[in-house]
Amino acid sequence: MTESAAPQTPLDAATIVLLRDSDQGIQTLLLRRDTRLANMAGMYVFPGGKLDAADQENASTALLDQAPASLHAALAEPAISDRAAAGLHVAALREALEECGMLLAEPARGDALLDAVRARQMLHDGQGFAQVLTTLGLRMATRALVPWSRWITPIAPALATRRFDTRFFLAQAPAHQHATHDNEETTASLWCTARGALERYRDGSISLAPPQIMSLAHLSRYATAAQALAAARNQHPPTIQPHVFLQDGHQMHCYPGDPAHPVHERALPGPTRLSRDGNSFLPLAGFEALFADQADGV
Repeated sequence: MTESAAPQTPLDAATIVLLRDSDQGIQTLLLRRDTRLANMAGMYVFPGGKLDAADQENASTALLDQAPASLHAALAEPAISDRAAAGLHVAALREALEECGMLLAEPARGDALLDAVRARQMLHDGQGFAQVLTTLGLRMATRALVPWSRWITPIAPALATRRFDTRFFLAQAPAHQHATHDNEETTASLWCTARGALERYRDGSISLAPPQIMSLAHLSRYATAAQALAAARNQHPPTIQPHVFLQDGHQMHCYPGDPAHPVHERALPGPTRLSRDGNSFLPLAGFEALFADQADGV
């Protein structure tokens, strides 16, 4: 008998959930991943990616608008260092520029839109994020980022080949900038209300993974970007590592607060588990259960 392989150690990563207000309500940006990618191919995700070594180097931390210790305190993760916490903020800002062309930096000198376009091109030409900002005379606007949640891929990933330990940040989308996918890792971009995105998912026009489903359901509780940001500032970011098991032949993904999850305290509003049917994940009680104030574990 062969021993089962040890669980893969999750890679540190950062995701930025960009928000803007509209006549339809609060909207967020989703990007469609290229269908040729190994992880979450063809799915709509928030901009983000893994932590790079350069994100933690002195060249990057020298451009922060807050001390690394303050960024560490905001994440509320005693097990990581100040430098790692700062690096995760840098990664979120870098990925926002790289994946969708949004530059969260200050002070803007002249045309912020032009700065964003130039910065993205310089990044794609091979310059490092810190080098780009230094050339443009900018520093990173970490104050625009609000830690929101921490998602750790289950030990047996459902839709990916690698595991990630991803910190989700909320941020107001910069005014007068235009988000566009990069036509490399991402092939389409969508601004949509949280409920609207979930309705498209229900109807089969877009594909979403459970972290995006649950995060959008959470975001749907807020009427404005300011409300969502204020709520995030008034909490410690919850850690969410789904527990996966079989029930009546169906794969269940349950979350903190569910009777089957080892963590008994709730981390999120709404349902505490999703049932998988192919690549579709929904509460057992149906689509509307995503928006219930306190669904009872289904």
